[in-house]
Amino acid sequence: MTNIKPFVLKREFLAPRALLWKVRTQADHLQHWLIPTGFHSIHSEMHFREAGRYFYCIQAPNDMQKWGVQQFVEIVPKKRIVYLQSFSNMEGGLSRHPMAPSWPTYMQVTAMYEDSSSGNVTYTISWEPHDSDEVGIATFDGARSAMQTGFEVSFAKLDAYLHELQVN
Repeated sequence: MTNIKPFVLKREFLAPRALLWKVRTQADHLQHWLIPTGFHSIHSEMHFREAGRYFYCIQAPNDMQKWGVQQFVEIVPKKRIVYLQSFSNMEGGLSRHPMAPSWPTYMQVTAMYEDSSSGNVTYTISWEPHDSDEVGIATFDGARSAMQTGFEVSFAKLDAYLHELQVN
């Protein structure tokens, strides 16, 4: 088996940990920041507990739909979430990536929440293929730049959303 280097991003947010946790663990908040620019949420259902899931669909301006599932493996309140991310069909069954069929079927995601020295919260997210073949791992490795760009956009949206919640 290949040694997989996870894709890791770390960012400090100017918000209390409890607020960042809330906007990551409630479906009605996710649609404000965890979708690509230009997309909109058309389905969002969450059962936030170990063995629960977040089942969602986002739609592109050209009407293409992307269904996905996050299956929660481990939850340590306000500290860590581990889940398996996959694409799905509209019934919630497993599906392949709509634009990259060799993408790993499952990604293991670990999200960590830590207090920063400035009194804010540091959010670290780590993605890696879970139980993938060599082709899937190579596809993942080749997509690091796109993942970096995508997460930076999501984190910028998250920053703005957190700011909006704290001001209002």
